[in-house]
Amino acid sequence: MQERNISQGNFEQCQKCSLCETVCPVMANNPAYAGPKRSGPDGERYRLKNGIFFDDSLKYCLNCKRCEVACPSGVRIADLIQQARIDFEHKAPKLRDMMLASTDQVGPLASAFAPIANFALGLKPVKGLLDVTIGVDRHRTLPKYASGTFVQWFRKNAAAAQQAYPRQISYFHGCYANFNYPQLGKDFVAVMNAFGIGVNLMDERCCGVAKIANGMIPAAMRDARHNVEVFRDSVAAGRDIVTVSTSCTMTILEEYPELLKVDNSDVMGHISLVEPYLYKLIASGAVKPVWKEGWKARVAYHAPCHQERMGLSIFTLELLRMIPGLVLVELESNCCGIAGTYGFKKENYEVSQKIGKPLFDSIAAAAPDFVACECETCKWQIEMSTGVPVKNPVSILAEALDLEKTEYLF
Repeated sequence: MQERNISQGNFEQCQKCSLCETVCPVMANNPAYAGPKRSGPDGERYRLKNGIFFDDSLKYCLNCKRCEVACPSGVRIADLIQQARIDFEHKAPKLRDMMLASTDQVGPLASAFAPIANFALGLKPVKGLLDVTIGVDRHRTLPKYASGTFVQWFRKNAAAAQQAYPRQISYFHGCYANFNYPQLGKDFVAVMNAFGIGVNLMDERCCGVAKIANGMIPAAMRDARHNVEVFRDSVAAGRDIVTVSTSCTMTILEEYPELLKVDNSDVMGHISLVEPYLYKLIASGAVKPVWKEGWKARVAYHAPCHQERMGLSIFTLELLRMIPGLVLVELESNCCGIAGTYGFKKENYEVSQKIGKPLFDSIAAAAPDFVACECETCKWQIEMSTGVPVKNPVSILAEALDLEKTEYLF
């Protein structure tokens, strides 16, 4: 019998109020899923007695964490479910899941042959073949890859100038900014430099969020241990670590210690998502932003689930409200449905789209020029399902700021 820790996930604090079930996007759209209460704290009571009570339907959990945000008792419901999957799902990951999760392995190859890869992955016969052979749904628009990575651009065009700035940080760019959309990394560097901050890269590995979701736990643990050591080197050199991806950030701060059992307690206080980092610089008076005259946009803000889990959406909203020409529409809190690699899978695609429909409808009603969102997979889902462009708040700042006139006072 699998040994279980009775204190794990503080499940005994569950009041059985079922509030978690009212906010669960999967339970409302997939009757095969028992829901967060029964899969989490209720199920854990049985699993403590015998692993035979493990239910394979736990695979339908998005790990969106909306249940944890809603729980009045602070029960780590999603972590209980993910931990049960780690402990009892001993089947080897499917080829499809390994391919979707290995962004750090697929990315360099796809980026090296980006025009060919992008063309091929957009062909209906190829998408149909992926659907039939490995189970990537044919209706899913697959991410495009950039010709040349962000790291390559940075080393060639930006690295030499960074030490001239009075403050220094380390940038955890993640797989998306490196392989799929280097412009996000370029915008990050431009904004940081305008704020008087030099950017340094680390010998980072993938954060591991997709590996955790797809059962590749040993690989995720190796990446986590490596990244924490790299973070320690950065902190020892006097540099905080700044991130741009909500899911990367949540994984590093919460999943490393809770699910992967990788201690990051000595560096946690030095890791920040970019929006709160920039907001605090402006709010403290250390930076005086100057905005472009005539820049205007109607922007709808979608808060990713993991952003809400960390309680950081308020910083993005406050940054966006600072921009004179920006008309902000705050969308009602809804999950987009993609949940990283979840929505790419044939068996999940229909549910993924049903989950996202309330969000898609609210975006259509808002009629924005574009959507602001910190999560790359939300971006893919929203753009595919609505046709409305999605921009990271950092990229919006890079557009709206007068980068040459913005002042820093340190």
